[in-house]
Amino acid sequence: MLDTDSDVLAATPPGHASGVVHLRRGGTSVVIDLAAEPHPAIVHWGDDLGDCSPRTLESLAIATRAQRVSGGLDTTARLTLAPTEAAGWLGTPSVEGHRDGRATSALFTLRQAAATETALRVDLTDDESALALRVDLSVGAAGLVRQRLTLTNTGPTDYTVQTLQSLLPVPWDATEILDTTGRHLRERSAQRHELTFGTHLRESRRGRPGADATLLLAAGRPGFGFESGRVHAVHLAWSGNQRVLAERTTTGEAFLGAGELYGPGEIVLAPGEQIAAPEVLGSWGDGLNELAARFHDEWRARPQHPRRPRPVTLNTWEAVYFDHSLDKLIALADAGARLGVERYVLDDGWFRHRRDDTAGLGDWYVDDTVWPEGLGPIVDHVTGLGMEFGLWFEPEMVNPDSDLARSHPEWLFRGRSTLPPAARQQQVLNLAHPGAYAYLAERIASILAEYRISYIKWDHNRDLVDAASGPGGARQVHAHTLAVYRLIDQLKATHPGLEIESCASGGARVDLGILDRTDRIWTSDCLDPVERLENQRYTGLVVPPEMMGMHLTTPHVHSTGRTVSLTMSGAVALFGHFGIEWDVTTLSDADAASVADWVALSKRVRPLVATGHVVNVDTTDPGLDVRGIVAPDRDVAFFTISQTQTLISSPTGRVRFPGLDEQREYRIRLVTPGGIVSEPAQSPLAWAHHDTVLTGRQLARVGVRPPVQNPQQSVVVEISLADETDVDSAA
Repeated sequence: MLDTDSDVLAATPPGHASGVVHLRRGGTSVVIDLAAEPHPAIVHWGDDLGDCSPRTLESLAIATRAQRVSGGLDTTARLTLAPTEAAGWLGTPSVEGHRDGRATSALFTLRQAAATETALRVDLTDDESALALRVDLSVGAAGLVRQRLTLTNTGPTDYTVQTLQSLLPVPWDATEILDTTGRHLRERSAQRHELTFGTHLRESRRGRPGADATLLLAAGRPGFGFESGRVHAVHLAWSGNQRVLAERTTTGEAFLGAGELYGPGEIVLAPGEQIAAPEVLGSWGDGLNELAARFHDEWRARPQHPRRPRPVTLNTWEAVYFDHSLDKLIALADAGARLGVERYVLDDGWFRHRRDDTAGLGDWYVDDTVWPEGLGPIVDHVTGLGMEFGLWFEPEMVNPDSDLARSHPEWLFRGRSTLPPAARQQQVLNLAHPGAYAYLAERIASILAEYRISYIKWDHNRDLVDAASGPGGARQVHAHTLAVYRLIDQLKATHPGLEIESCASGGARVDLGILDRTDRIWTSDCLDPVERLENQRYTGLVVPPEMMGMHLTTPHVHSTGRTVSLTMSGAVALFGHFGIEWDVTTLSDADAASVADWVALSKRVRPLVATGHVVNVDTTDPGLDVRGIVAPDRDVAFFTISQTQTLISSPTGRVRFPGLDEQREYRIRLVTPGGIVSEPAQSPLAWAHHDTVLTGRQLARVGVRPPVQNPQQSVVVEISLADETDVDSAA
């Protein structure tokens, strides 16, 4: 973005026409018509248009201007950077507000614009309504578009902001949309619809995105898949209430939009005050794989992105729940260390009065009835084994049965004299309250100062309901969300190297707002690998795989009751931040050896997970899942083939491995720990028993026969260069 005056070019940069700006980077072009009325409009976002002469840019801008038509306005309104009703725009507006129920009209005109080769800042003004609007638009190195609106009240009276959202045009042939929905234990299930005339609107009023929220909203050519089909999408980098929409108008406009969803009277700007809307990120691609790669590459370029190998993590929750016996926890640490675990996380139950989930939440002092010597013995033992120690917190929540709630009932969210409906026997602390914020900051900092803690699992286990500052008070979701950001930023600044996981009943707060200041998300509380396949596939459209917690689980899955194989559990956890959620003290010697093999394989694969491109393969059989990670230089790749149900064909048809260099030769081999399942009886798989070398083109377009498998089994395939000479050179 244009953050300093030194970034701004006074003159129109090379490649721009006098009335047209062409932003170009990372395979993406954005063309903005500065001469549009009443202010600039984006006329193209998507394919790189190449070097364009000023004449063709001006012609392109003219070519996209609409005619006046019968029955319409004398000047057909268009989708500008901030369309409003006063400009004749009758679709969803960018800005709405009022001054005590009056002065509802807004009509912005261009005051000034400044651009670099990759960014544009446009200052708009409405002198009559006493408003100023700044639009920042940029294209990142990976071709990801970022847009942010900042509204300033330049008038003498308060201005209530009702709507402030970014709208980005999509091609007219983008008539199929994709979003996600879900619930606790099944977040980010995909759904597709035809984009008809009108608005497809998704809103979250939960105070967080929520398990049912859509991570992104995509619109593309009908039938777009992961490998092909042009598709555009937007994501809102915000952890509070939000809205995303896709709209198609009868004046020939199609667009995607996103913004924060403000509560009644939540945002009131005093004279001179301003509000910056959350950043909207837009990606596109020929297929969802390319669209996702733009998000991943852009996010990895941040200076604060985790760089060191993601430590293999053992979390204690499903191993012990609230049974915090020191002997048991020490045995669990010993067993984990033998398996190759590098981080040990003590979950819920370590603080005062917390013997179950009905009491104690908010009392962030070590419970001396359970830990008479404090956490020192377990922390020292874990770190003495060479592992990092992590600790669970749920800072934003409180049990009414707690010392905190009894001492400070004014810190709890409520809009009435009675408390909001309970969830998990919890209420929500208002972090916008200075006292609540100070208490949490002091308590967490004190625990971090006392013990060698390198990791916090930050949980958030309920929605915000009737989230106001007190009986008859003001809405506080916006202020609370900013306070959460501020507290996390403060802790990380004070404790360099501290890593934080964003967990929210699993995956109910997954967005790039929270992930801009944390180091991973807990993708779902459901560890069933069959369920995780879809969840991880669609979470990965935005979130880089190394920031997605993926854990190997007990064979009898706690959340679904399904019995799953170790091979499938390991394979499904392989292409993420690998960990274990299992009482590993109960493993037989054979199972322990197998788990250790999966841990070792995850360490081999994790450099690729942290840098490579995710490839989801479009398959025709719903019971077969093929996905992989390909190195940026395409020298090596790993793929998994997972079977979730019985298949009609046996043996099944060939599977493909796209994404490699089609002109080079690769050696392909199975590397599944423990080998492949051979029951019922089957003959050896021919290629797995030979030195099989294929070109990238053959792998992508012809494919190979996968092993015959039972349902809920997986195999891992390693693909590496056969030699350092490509096919043409060898010839």
